[in-house]
Parts: sequence; structure tokens; C-alpha cells
Amino acid sequence: MQGFGIVIVALAAAPVAAQQTECTALEDFAKAKVGEFPADWKPRKDAGKDVYKVMEEKGLRFLHAASTGLGIQAAKQVEWDLEQYPMLAWSWRPREFPKGGDERDSGTNDSALAVYLLVPYSRITGPKAVKYVWSERVPVGAHLNSNYGLTQVLVLRSGKPDKDDWVEEKVNALADYKKLFGESGTPKPAGIAVLTDSDDTRSSAQGDYANFRACRR
Repeated sequence: MQGFGIVIVALAAAPVAAQQTECTALEDFAKAKVGEFPADWKPRKDAGKDVYKVMEEKGLRFLHAASTGLGIQAAKQVEWDLEQYPMLAWSWRPREFPKGGDERDSGTNDSALAVYLLVPYSRITGPKAVKYVWSERVPVGAHLNSNYGLTQVLVLRSGKPDKDDWVEEKVNALADYKKLFGESGTPKPAGIAVLTDSDDTRSSAQGDYANFRACRR
């Protein structure tokens, strides 16, 4: 899989000012052009620009991912105060699970949906990451890892949803990071990323992402 070593050095930093609000927007795609790869995001490989496109439905702008035999991550460089805003929130919905995908096996490690908290680590190996997955098979609460331990994976959802609706998520990204990496300090986030992939299963996968926010507890 080619999604875990993304180096996010080519984008201009976009600090999010601390505000006395419950949540501050990280990405709502409001300024992105429908039908195009969002200009302030960066794919790990150029082919990723064909995987991720901004779409609009009932007034909601979102990022639609459609992968066929590819595993390319897309990231947005954005900084915020993780101590003040430790909660990471977003909406997502699976559209097509990769055939035979199972994140526990490196030979089938594909997901319809994955969201990352990125933390700077190394220009060579890329950032550390907490990866939140919607899996078709792996039970909720499962903890996995990849990229030599630099990516810690948590399964938030498992199985196909009962309805074709958006699902809202809110996780304590700071607590998860500290627990999974065994660190006591508060890191400075480098950004967020998504991955809808189907390279290991040599199949196809689709999913949608919307309304990324950093929130207070």
C-alpha cells in the first residue's frame, strides 16, 4: 500500500487560529471547485488527483473518492492547537467496499474509508499518524499498525451501514495519539489525510468525506 509515507512539505502552512468556539473548521470544501481535486490538498502521487474529486449534493460540498487498483493518500497541511482542540470530527459514508478487504492482513489491507491525524516526524519516513478506519470486516475497536509502527490504526466502524446516510464521527485524537504512541506531550498537528484504497485487493473502492473540524472536549 502506498498511503502511509506521505510527505506534506509542498503545501503552504495554513494555521487555524484559536477561537472561543466549540469547533473550528479544518476543511469544508466550500472554496473548492466541484468536479476537481481540491487545490489546497496534495496527493502522494499525481494519479491520486483522479481518485479524489469535490462533489456537491443537497448543498453539501464533500470529497468523493473512487479508487480502482490504487492506494494513494491525499492530505491537507493544516495546523491547530491540539491541546485546546483535541477532538477531531468529520462526516463520512462508504459507497463501495474493496472486494475481500481486511485490514488485518497486508495482502488485503484496503479500506473504503480512512481518516488520518498527521504529526511531523521525519522527512524520510514521513509523519506519524493515527488512522481511523471504516472496515467491512474488522471489528470496531481493533487496534492495528503499519509503516513500521509510525501509523497506528483504530477501527471506528465495521460493516455496511443500514442506510445510505452520512455518519458523523468525533474522536479524541490527542488522547488516542498519546496512548498509541506512548507519549505524554502534546504534538503540533501537521494536517489531516484520507485514503480510499483498493491496490492490495486489486479491486475498487469508493467513499465520501465531509466537514472536517477540530473541536474542544
